Amino acid sequence: MQTASKKVVNGWAMYDWANSVYNLVITTSFFPIYFLAVTGKGGDHQVNFLGRKFVNSSLYDYILATSYLLVALLYPILTSIADTRGNKKNFMRFFCYMGAIGCSSLFFFKEHTLTIGIISFMLAAMGYAGSLVFYNAYLPEIAAPADQDRISARGFSFGYIGSVIMQFIGFGLVTVMGDTPEESLQAIRITFLLVGIWWFGFAQITFRRLPNATVRKEQKGHILKDGFIEMKKVYAQVKQLPVLKRYLRGFFFYSMGVQTVMLAATLFGSKVLKLPDTNLIVTVVLIQLVAILGAWSMSRLSTQFGNLRVLMGVILFWIVICLAAYYTASLAEHGVNTEYYFYGLAVGVGLVMGGIQSLSRSTYSKLMPETKDTASFFSYYDLTEKLAIVIGIFSFGFIEEVTGSMKNSILSLIFFFTIGLVWLIAALKKQKQQA
Repeated sequence: MQTASKKVVNGWAMYDWANSVYNLVITTSFFPIYFLAVTGKGGDHQVNFLGRKFVNSSLYDYILATSYLLVALLYPILTSIADTRGNKKNFMRFFCYMGAIGCSSLFFFKEHTLTIGIISFMLAAMGYAGSLVFYNAYLPEIAAPADQDRISARGFSFGYIGSVIMQFIGFGLVTVMGDTPEESLQAIRITFLLVGIWWFGFAQITFRRLPNATVRKEQKGHILKDGFIEMKKVYAQVKQLPVLKRYLRGFFFYSMGVQTVMLAATLFGSKVLKLPDTNLIVTVVLIQLVAILGAWSMSRLSTQFGNLRVLMGVILFWIVICLAAYYTASLAEHGVNTEYYFYGLAVGVGLVMGGIQSLSRSTYSKLMPETKDTASFFSYYDLTEKLAIVIGIFSFGFIEEVTGSMKNSILSLIFFFTIGLVWLIAALKKQKQQA
């Protein structure tokens, strides 16, 4: 196949520009800070929800884990319908709008409206995760295999640039309006509203430019049952592909670590290292800027050394980052100023954060068999990732709640990365045998 026109490719990449503001502003910077501020006013970091007391940061982790679990359960059904009826774009649009509405409705989240905040946060997370499976499924349809690493990296680069712009807008609002803590929180709520508008607005470029999928003959049977039958078929095909099978096992485990670091980094900086909110927001922007270079560099390295080798090197780097984070948290517990340690960790995370996501997606796209059921195959990929997030972020929150220290949660991430590395080594070995 030939790669689609530049207009179509850039239109596809613009969805990263549109929805990455959720990933940066909501889950990575402003919302974690806001959530801890609103739920921690009593000073004990405890919050009542559903008749039970939770550590506020652990509750945050549980909400995310629940949101991704709900989306994962829906994936088989939705993508099977999209593949058989050719309405992939409609489902992508539905989840996009759900996420945008969820982000904007966080404007109404205050100290005494915790339930509204949690529901809005869940809608935003489900919209983001749900739309990505259809977005990712377009990659093998618009890009030839030789161009998929490059185009995948372009999408992530667009996302980082767009999200940094939105981050600066939010930071500007906090700077101008934030004379008091209450005014700062008001500025952050306005930023949530703008994130939803940004996501909704720029996504229209994508929806206008992406082609409509070819409508296949409808399958007989019940749509709920057919979805899981379709997923079973994908699983059966994956079992017959030794390299892809081993790669997905590795991807499952290292995604537990990668996604948890990205989702919990701000909580770690705020609660464990006790860094000022302004410093955290600036640091997150720094991570995004470095990530642009990281995504581009990793795409180039993969052409020289191969995807699996580069991924193995990156995972080793992630393990070093986790060890450094554990050491930094230990210093903070003994009263050492760890501000510059955190900045160093942030640069390290930025270098490998975007690259590993981009390269993971394109590696899967190249290893999967030729098929018209791209949504179902990428549903399987995203299902693997979302279940990894559920386990990773839940474990992170649970270990903190049980042990009383987020530092201990970091050890679980090292364990996940190590298992992922072992499976990637197995995949590379099998790939060499087949060459």
